[in-house]
Amino acid sequence: MPAGEDPEALAAALARRLEAAARAGETPTYGALSAELALPAPRIRRLAMLLEALVAEDAAAGRPLRAVQAAARLRGGLPAPGLLDAARAVGRYHGPDSGPAAEAWTAAERARLLAALGA
Repeated sequence: MPAGEDPEALAAALARRLEAAARAGETPTYGALSAELALPAPRIRRLAMLLEALVAEDAAAGRPLRAVQAAARLRGGLPAPGLLDAARAVGRYHGPDSGPAAEAWTAAERARLLAALGA
């Protein structure tokens, strides 16, 4: 997707990609997602903003958080701390940024997403 796309189109493309990743059992990295979306620099920051907005949208709609499917490169499959902050802000996560609680919540949220997608 070209970088010139409008934010709504980028958000929709990101949501579709995260749903496809969930169905395929993939956890794409922020770097891979930002490259697929052809985001301009600062790519990772722009992607983080899209993911955080998706958290708010999903929470408001009562859906599983699709953004949790994305993984930060150096976090062993966990989302970045900023995404966990966004989940805290909408009352969906109350634990630490890493460790067993973060791992368990991430796995549970990904399972909820998969179930909601009917996969």
